[in-house]
Amino acid sequence: MKKLWDYIKANNLQDPNDKRTILADDKLKPVFGADSVGMFKLAGLVGGHLS
Repeated sequence: MKKLWDYIKANNLQDPNDKRTILADDKLKPVFGADSVGMFKLAGLVGGHLS
């Protein structure tokens, strides 16, 4: 999760109007399944892609 947050911050993927919303770029859309996701749902969405 730390590396994911580093990626989000490095690529300015937080919504400027609501920092709790993460905007998906082309790499994150397959993981999120949406254009944006709330930070509280982030762990659940990513967890399904980890083994």
